[in-house]
Amino acid sequence: MSEENEIVNPNADAQETAPVTATADIDATTATTNEPAQEPVVAEQSAAPAREAEQPKVETAHDDFDWSIDKRNVSTYKKEEREKYDSVYDNTFVQINDGEIINGNVVALTKTDVVVNIGFKSDGLVSLNEFRDLPNLKVGDDVEVMVVEKEDRQGHLHLSRKSARIFRAWERIVEVHKTGEVITGLVTSKTKGGLIVDVFGMETFLPGSQIDVKPVTDYDQFVGKTMEFKVVKVNEAIKNAVVSHKALIESDIEAQRAEIMSKLEKGQVLEGTIKNITDFGAFMDLGGLDGLLYITDISWGRINHPSEVLKLDQRLNVVVLDFDDDKKRISLGLKQLTPHPWDVLPETIKEGEVVKGKVVNIEDYGAFLEIMPGVEGLVHVSEITWANTPINAKEFFKLGDEYEAKIVTLDKDSRKMSLSIKQMSDDPWSTIENKFPEGSKHSGLVKNITPYGVFVELEPGIGGMIHISDLSWLKRYNHPGEYTKVGEHIDVIIMGIDKENRKLQLGHKQLEEDPWNTLEDTFGIGSIHEGTVTRKDDKGATVQLPYGLEGFAPARHLMKEDGKSIGIDEHAQFMVIEFDRNEKRIVVSHTRIWEQAQQQEKDAARKEARVEAEKTNKAVKNIQTKVEKATLGDLGALASIRDRLQQEEGDK
Repeated sequence: MSEENEIVNPNADAQETAPVTATADIDATTATTNEPAQEPVVAEQSAAPAREAEQPKVETAHDDFDWSIDKRNVSTYKKEEREKYDSVYDNTFVQINDGEIINGNVVALTKTDVVVNIGFKSDGLVSLNEFRDLPNLKVGDDVEVMVVEKEDRQGHLHLSRKSARIFRAWERIVEVHKTGEVITGLVTSKTKGGLIVDVFGMETFLPGSQIDVKPVTDYDQFVGKTMEFKVVKVNEAIKNAVVSHKALIESDIEAQRAEIMSKLEKGQVLEGTIKNITDFGAFMDLGGLDGLLYITDISWGRINHPSEVLKLDQRLNVVVLDFDDDKKRISLGLKQLTPHPWDVLPETIKEGEVVKGKVVNIEDYGAFLEIMPGVEGLVHVSEITWANTPINAKEFFKLGDEYEAKIVTLDKDSRKMSLSIKQMSDDPWSTIENKFPEGSKHSGLVKNITPYGVFVELEPGIGGMIHISDLSWLKRYNHPGEYTKVGEHIDVIIMGIDKENRKLQLGHKQLEEDPWNTLEDTFGIGSIHEGTVTRKDDKGATVQLPYGLEGFAPARHLMKEDGKSIGIDEHAQFMVIEFDRNEKRIVVSHTRIWEQAQQQEKDAARKEARVEAEKTNKAVKNIQTKVEKATLGDLGALASIRDRLQQEEGDK
């Protein structure tokens, strides 16, 4: 205040010229305001004698000027008094803080803003856009706003209704999340993975998986709709909430499920809707509770898949077979609503009657024919054909095929029926000699091949076996499959009939004469033939010879002249060293051929040496007879000839 008075103080001149009494008059007229300001003056006057005692007082101009008087001739306050009066002044207004929620009153409306009085020293402006949900807003209405800033840079009070609504909405959302209360929200838009829902004025997220208990693909159909939700998740850090409509549906379903389970009884008939079909059965909606209709409980007859008799969304009555309160599982039955077919079997189905059925199951021991839904009979493999040869039921029957069969046995109590296909015709074995006498020739179909023979069917129910040794005169087979295949036709001759065991002894090679009787001359011992090694092991090799014959060459007879052994598929010459017509066996050798050639060469060399020796002996005798008296030189020549002859004889 002293600096202000020094700069601008119009009262200074008046105080300078006015007498002391005038000052007293002024003090009298402004006693209220000047009274506090007089205390420092008195203090100065009381302290003056002390200072005067210390040093002499120097008189200067304007020593009588009162610096506590402002230009309005009003004295100033001390710091403590100013703070007291400021506090009284401030208490006349509402005390507010930034971020505080407070009620205000609409005092004016403009084209863009709403003027709100909250009892503060100034009114606040709120954008009219924040009141779009209140189209009938008018002056005098009370609204709730948030103090964003008490005083911005321009000194204005900054208020927001939107922030207040979001704050209150979040408080409400957190509360309902704790209590589980059902709320209502407006679906405003679609977003990635779900929908945006306005709840209490705040945006929340509705995932696509939480829209309904059934999968939803079209999210657009929900935009603009008002729906009920439950808050299932909140994130305090980012003020984010997730809502669910599915949870409401599940809670309703759970309530219905609990009610149904409490009233459930075995044997109870319920109406349901098929909601899903699988390979093993169908799931049914019983009005909030699911039950399983297993495939075996759908029909008395056999079905491959439930979709053969059921459709999605089909409504039908089912009976409760069993249920589990803890696991909340219900087993349902459909076929149980009708009597078992065996209990109402027609009188026409009896032993000896011919029936028609469809193949519904095939096992190794036979096939099951369905005579009527739920009534099946077994055709055992022994009742398929009159033949006594092994039959594979899985090769004879096909699922879905229909056959006529005769009922052999019928047991209604145990619900079993045996059928026969072969008894649909007369037993051909009773007159087998008439059509298939011994020695007769026929053509048959190869039905089965075993390691020891081939089963041939001459006609349905009639057949026999060709032993592996009766397939060929010339060639030995390790397995009949090397000679023929199943499904091929083969010529046979009837070699024997076993009527009691229903068997025919068949032959194939017997259709021709035994060639071994005439081959003995061609493949005599010592004869040489071209051959090819087809198989080989440690013991030796099988050699393919001319005319389809096979010979066996022991391992030591496969050695070639160079010391190597003949390999598979190698072509060479072989000598027959053994021929057994009874055992149908030929033993050959390649080694014997070159060994004999070597021996022949040695024999020829010895023979030639003997001839030369004989010629020399004759020459010596001739010389001896012509020379009457030998000289010493002749004796030396004769001794040399004698030594050479002795050496040649020693080499022999």
